[in-house]
Amino acid sequence: MTSTDMRNDAEDSGPSGYAAARLRLLTEEARSGPPRRAALSRLTDEWLTGLFTAGAEDLRGVSLIAVGGYGRGELSPRSDLDLLLLHDGGDSKAVAALADRLWYPVWDLGLALDHSVRTPAEARRTATEDLKVQLGLLDARHLAGDLGLTSALRTTVLADWRNQAPKRLPELQELCAERAERQGELQYLLEPDLKEARGGLRDATALRAVAASWVADAPREGLDDARRRLLDVRDALHLATGRATDRLALQEQDQVAAELGLLDADTLLRQVYEAARVVSYASDVTWREVGRVLRSRAVRPRLRAMLGGGKPVAERSPLAEGVVEQDGEVVLARAARPERDPVLPLRAAAAAAQAGLPLSLHAVRRLAATVRPLPTPWPAEAREQLVTLLGSGPPTIEVWEALEAEGLITRLLPDWERVRCRPQRNAVHIWTVDRHLIETAVRAAEFTRRVSRPDLLLVAALLHDIGKGWPGDHSVAGEIIVKDVAARIGFDRADVTVLSTLVRHHLLLIETATRRDLEDPATVRSVAEAVGSQSTLELLHALTEADALATGPAAWSTWRGSLVTDLVKRVAAVLAGDEPDEPATAAATAEQERLAIEAVATGSPVLSLRAQTEAPADDTEQPPGDPEPLGVELLIAVPDREGVLPAVAGVLAVHRLTVRTAELRALDLPDGVEGSVLLLNWRVAAEYGSLPQAARLRADLVRALDGTLDIAGRLAERDAAYPRRRGVIAPPPRVTVAPAASRHATVIEVRAQDAPGLLFRIGTALDDAGVRVRSMHVSTLGANAVDAFYVTQAQGTPLAGEEAVTVARKLEEMLRA
Repeated sequence: MTSTDMRNDAEDSGPSGYAAARLRLLTEEARSGPPRRAALSRLTDEWLTGLFTAGAEDLRGVSLIAVGGYGRGELSPRSDLDLLLLHDGGDSKAVAALADRLWYPVWDLGLALDHSVRTPAEARRTATEDLKVQLGLLDARHLAGDLGLTSALRTTVLADWRNQAPKRLPELQELCAERAERQGELQYLLEPDLKEARGGLRDATALRAVAASWVADAPREGLDDARRRLLDVRDALHLATGRATDRLALQEQDQVAAELGLLDADTLLRQVYEAARVVSYASDVTWREVGRVLRSRAVRPRLRAMLGGGKPVAERSPLAEGVVEQDGEVVLARAARPERDPVLPLRAAAAAAQAGLPLSLHAVRRLAATVRPLPTPWPAEAREQLVTLLGSGPPTIEVWEALEAEGLITRLLPDWERVRCRPQRNAVHIWTVDRHLIETAVRAAEFTRRVSRPDLLLVAALLHDIGKGWPGDHSVAGEIIVKDVAARIGFDRADVTVLSTLVRHHLLLIETATRRDLEDPATVRSVAEAVGSQSTLELLHALTEADALATGPAAWSTWRGSLVTDLVKRVAAVLAGDEPDEPATAAATAEQERLAIEAVATGSPVLSLRAQTEAPADDTEQPPGDPEPLGVELLIAVPDREGVLPAVAGVLAVHRLTVRTAELRALDLPDGVEGSVLLLNWRVAAEYGSLPQAARLRADLVRALDGTLDIAGRLAERDAAYPRRRGVIAPPPRVTVAPAASRHATVIEVRAQDAPGLLFRIGTALDDAGVRVRSMHVSTLGANAVDAFYVTQAQGTPLAGEEAVTVARKLEEMLRA
């Protein structure tokens, strides 16, 4: 049926002709989507125009206007007709008669009608009072009558909107936020409201209104397609149900999928989620830009006056190598070279999450367009930055979504594609699979003080359900996938084994605790055999709780938690049956012996710096120039004395050197050499810029040991010079005494947020407690420091039980202060 045929039916037969033409249009299989919505709008335009002009002699001073969705020409099968009868205030009886001639035929056909009759002044005043009315008028479209009257109103309303933008846009943003709070996020709901939920059609309309204000514009890539897809689904929902509904109920999803020619309801939901994700991300970016522009407008006159009329320069504050903060966003430094720095996306993301700031749209798009793929396996820095990103808590989510929006996540982790936007048809789950994985990592970040390897906990949290994109048991599939992913990320064979065990058995504790008899020895033995070690058990315990908390409120309770804790204690007792031998002390290398002998001869510290680099894989193109250093090995030999640890740690903090790993031990000297030497083997990296010279480090270390360098004062002065960012609220530090960990010393474990001067503070506290550090093993895993200090009394014996607990408690109190 052609448009001409429909128009003739509508004109010749009145309401019944329009109804017949409308029915044929909606049941015409060849026409759907935007063409059908446009055709339905045209058909309705022609019918209403006919009603408007029927019997009218003088159409001056009155016009019929379509507003809202109808004004945009986007009529869905059961959409309301949003109409405004505009008049100049003349013959009120004639206007009332015209209104009756328009509204009653619409009602007679059972069509929903949202109508109003106003003068231009009334329309303008109502728009000023009611934001929703003003938004509808932004899409006003002339249908019939006095075109000049319509044009004048459109011009006035648009001018008012732009002039009032500083006031109305915050109101609109608040309206969107309130709606999101009520309706939830479209991209995660199993029964979403396509219009009202966050990321739905209302938000897409709000973005059009923001663009009309000329204050900011939404990212255009993919936005029109996302909006079209949501409208297509709503059309199919209207046709499938025969109702004017926007809620995609579970019982109707198969029928809607069939209407759209999709495989099944899961495919339908995944398309809806993908579209909603585009709209949500565009909204986030747009509202940030609106805030930035409005703040800039508010302070610009004062800044110009202060600067003598000059243009203010945006302040840029460094966050990491190649990454700076500007205007409340994380952007790339001017000297950044994404094409030569494949780790930059992860470094920028980690810096943004740690600072609690969003990644700028421009930065993410530049990274997506220019950055080189990471080599396989990843360099150590890339792995550490991923762990830092995952361990940053709630800010991780927004940063991850920014990377996801530009396709960077699937480039880093190709297996992510199978779980992206994947629905979970389980009433317990409140998120899609991919969002659940990120939520689990966020929850796991709260538990990093409970485990000795927070990096493995965080990566396991990210990947524990990665097998849900494959057929069969997702735990079995996930174990296979994780072995490959973990190796590509750069974990060694032992860590890959632990990660695959965690993924394979991530449901083991909760299922055993709630479904098996814990008094049965066979139950506990089977879990112990599956877990294999105490360290894996503590990781699995933390992962189990994080996974449950990230699933939804029904997945975890005090009762479930107590059952799992009971099981863990029983399994730990079984695993403790074979106590491992203490690791043997490694023999000193020739370089270490040389430094030790020189330290004894000079009576002062001696050090060496050696850069560590990793070559790319054979199939990875090497950028021109020398490979980038991943860190620097710092060897220090110093005559044994009190205060060595805080002195070295303090000097490194003063020079802005990040400690990634560190070991301290007493070194046995060759025969014939008198004296006692401490050897410190550290891997460090510069926070920004280049490394300091070895001679300068040594000079400052000498001053620190003799007390002429005020390290605490220098660090406090530097902290005071920089305003604190809101950043991440890290879990509190935890200090424990490891029972029976060593026969020769007491082992004190410290788990805390990594920060400049942390080792200096710990070393100072241990010195103040009158204990000696026999050896230490420090590792920085992402944003987490996990340190083990083997301490003794002055005479070299382990601390008594109560004394060890007192030292640990005081150290924890100091770190929490």
